Amino acid sequence: MSAASSNTIGSSTAAAQERRTADFHPTVWGDFFITRVFTDQQIVNGWNVGIDALKESVKAMLLSAPSTTSEKLKLIDVVERLGIGYLFEEEIEEQLREIYQQGNHPDNDEGLFTVALRFRLLRQHGYSVPNDIFKKFQNEEEEEGTFKEELGSDVEGMMSLYEAAHLCMHGETILDHAIEFATAQLTNYSQELQGLIAGTDAQQRKLLVLKRVAHILKRPLRKGVEKHEQLFFISVYEQMEGHDHSLLKLAKLSWNFLQHLYQQELRSITRWWIDLDFATKLSFARDRLIEIYFWAVGAMWEPKFSTSRYILTKLTMLVSVNDDIYDVHGTIDELELLTATVERWDTSMKDLPEYMKLFYGAIIDALDEVDAITTREGRPYCLEYGKQAEKNQMRAYLAEARWFAKGEVPTIEEYRRVGVYSCTYPLLAYLALAGMGDKAPKEAFDWLLADPKILVAVSDHCRLMDDIVSHEFEQKRGHVCSAVECYMRQHDVSRVEAVSVLNQMMEDDWRVINEECLLVNRPGFISKEVISMFVGLARVMEVLYKDFDSYTFSNTTTMDMMTALLVTPMEVGSAEED
Repeated sequence: MSAASSNTIGSSTAAAQERRTADFHPTVWGDFFITRVFTDQQIVNGWNVGIDALKESVKAMLLSAPSTTSEKLKLIDVVERLGIGYLFEEEIEEQLREIYQQGNHPDNDEGLFTVALRFRLLRQHGYSVPNDIFKKFQNEEEEEGTFKEELGSDVEGMMSLYEAAHLCMHGETILDHAIEFATAQLTNYSQELQGLIAGTDAQQRKLLVLKRVAHILKRPLRKGVEKHEQLFFISVYEQMEGHDHSLLKLAKLSWNFLQHLYQQELRSITRWWIDLDFATKLSFARDRLIEIYFWAVGAMWEPKFSTSRYILTKLTMLVSVNDDIYDVHGTIDELELLTATVERWDTSMKDLPEYMKLFYGAIIDALDEVDAITTREGRPYCLEYGKQAEKNQMRAYLAEARWFAKGEVPTIEEYRRVGVYSCTYPLLAYLALAGMGDKAPKEAFDWLLADPKILVAVSDHCRLMDDIVSHEFEQKRGHVCSAVECYMRQHDVSRVEAVSVLNQMMEDDWRVINEECLLVNRPGFISKEVISMFVGLARVMEVLYKDFDSYTFSNTTTMDMMTALLVTPMEVGSAEED
C-alpha cells in the first residue's frame, strides 16, 4: 500500500496515475461489449444444433470403450483438453471409475506414457493413486531415485511424466525426481530442435512436438488456466496426424458457444459498471472489469457457473476498488472509520467521506442482489456469510495499512496470516459459492468460514506470487512491506535468497492443494465443483503473475488472451475436413 505521509496511505495523484496508465482503454472495451452485436442468433442456433448432433456420436465413442486402457485414457484426455469434457461428465467419470477399480498398479507392458497419463487423470478427478507406480521406470542399482536414461528418447512419455508429476504431494520424492528428470530431457530435446525449419512432413511433426514441449515447460497443464490451455490444444490437435474431425469440430463449436455466452454475461455486467461511473467518481481506482471477468472465467469457465461468474465479477470489481482505497487513496483515519463502519454493518454511513459512501453503498447494493438471488434458490443464509467475508477482508486491509502508517515490518509468519485475507481469495471463494446453487449448501459456507487447508494454501500462494512480481515497483512508489521485505528483514538475507524461499513456500502450497483434491471422492465431502473452483483460482495466479503483474499492467499478453477468449470466434469446418 502506498503513502504520501505518515497518516496517509495514498493519494489520487502519482500512485493512482501509475496504476491507471496501465489500462488499455477500459471504457472503449465497455462500449464494445454493450454496443456490438457479436453473432447473428441464427448462427448461434446453428452452433447449438451442431453441438447436439456431435454430442451423441462422441458419447457413443466414450461409452463404446476402446479395447485398451491406454486408448480409453487417451480419448478422455483429448476430450478434456479440447474443452468438451463438461458435456460428458457422467461418461468420463464412469470410465475413470472402472479404470481405478481395476487397480492402481499398471501391467508390466504399459509404457511410461500410459502409466503417467493414468496417474494424472485419476488424480485430477480425485482418485488416490500411489506414486510408486513409477518405480519400474527407475534404476535399481544406480543412484537411488534416478530414472532410466533410455526413457529420455521417449518425448511423449517425458511430456506425460512431466505433466503427471505436477500433481505431487508432500513426501513424494519419486515425483520430485520425475520433474527434474523430465525437465532436463525435454529441455535437451527443445535445444536440439532449435532452428529446425518446416519442410518435410517429418520436420513439421517435430516442430509441432517442439511447440508442445516449449508450452508445457513454460507452464504445465496443472498450473494453466483451463480456457487458455484449451485454446492451445485445439490449435495443435488440428495439426496432429490422425486427429478425430468430429472431436475437433465439437471443440470449436463449443468454444464459440461459450464465447457467445461470456459476451452476453459481460454485456450485462458492463452496463452495471458504467452506470456506477466509478471511473469518473473514484478516478484513483483501477478500471479492470474485463480482466476481472477473465479471472472469473479462469476459475469457473463451464456454462453451469454463469451465476458465479456474474456475482464474482461484480463484487470482485468492488474489491479491486476497495484495495485501491486502502492502497493509494485513503488516510489512515479514514480507513479506521471505514473498517469500523463495515464491522457494525452500519448502512447509514453518516460519518464516512463521500467517496467511501459511494463505494460502501455499491457493496451493500451488490450483496443485496446476491441475497435476492440466493433467497429465491432457498438459500437465505448466504447474505450473513457475505457480510462476514467483507468484514474479514477489511480487517486484513486495515492491518496492512497500520503496518505501513507506523513503518512496521512484521515477521513473515505474521504477514502470511494476514495475507490469507488481504489477497482477497477468501472473499472471492464466498462469492463463487454464492452462485453455485445446490452445489454449495450451508455446510459449504461453514466449512469455508473455518479456513480449510485448501483455502489457506490457495490464498497464501496468491499473496506470495503477487508479492514476488510486484514488490519492487510497489516499493518505489511507497507501499506496505511485501513478503519479500518481511523475509529479508527477519532472516537478514538478500532478495534472491528470500524469493527462493518464497517460491518453495508456494510449491508447498501446491502440494497441499493437490492433497486436498484427493478428498473429493470421500462420502459427504464438499462438492467437486467447490474444490475445482479453488484450483482454478490458483491457476489464474500462475497465468497472470508468473512473470510479472499482468493484472495491474494488463496491456500485455493479458489483452491477447482476453481477445482470444472473449472476442474472436473460431472458424468451424465440416467434421470430414482435414
